[in-house]
Amino acid sequence: MKTTVNSIRGAFWAVAALHLIAIAADLGPLQFGTKVLLMPLLAVWVWARRGPRWVIAALLASAAGDVALEFDGLFIAGMGCFALAHVCYVTFFARSTRPRWGVTLIYGVIWAVLIVLLWSRLGDLQVPVAAYSLLLTGTAATSSWYGTRTGFGGALFLLSDTLIALRLADVQVWGDALLVMITYIAAQYLLASGAVIRVTNRV
Repeated sequence: MKTTVNSIRGAFWAVAALHLIAIAADLGPLQFGTKVLLMPLLAVWVWARRGPRWVIAALLASAAGDVALEFDGLFIAGMGCFALAHVCYVTFFARSTRPRWGVTLIYGVIWAVLIVLLWSRLGDLQVPVAAYSLLLTGTAATSSWYGTRTGFGGALFLLSDTLIALRLADVQVWGDALLVMITYIAAQYLLASGAVIRVTNRV
């Protein structure tokens, strides 16, 4: 069983590496093929480790979001899938540990500042982005309550989606496509593995 679990995790990182190479080399079909495998592989790994169902649900919702965002006209649907993922994460982390209101306040200020700075540039996406980013900030805050590993994952998720928000606001960041996926992949792994580690005390 341990060999199988390690193989699944190895497959996840192999696909992640291929995906990042595909982005750097602008290999469109390989980008799509590897991206849609990432979160399902991570979800299977969490399941094999007997990890929390809320985390598995978050990863599967993220997988649906990854697919939706690859198609024109499905941006809002993809955002909705990721919003559901954050609801799952927030539910799990908030129910599993005590609140840390100081950190939560800091994240709340970050959310408010970003929304104020980007609001005029978001056009018709103002309300959806504000609502989604509030859930995203909830994941960042509550994951920090749970532990250092998950807290770092939540912070990276916030960074990843902030880069996407900047793109939507026509603010150019050099290498943003690669940076978005590096931070996203790392974020999801840290959130998932941080949740699992309490079950077995090892990753």
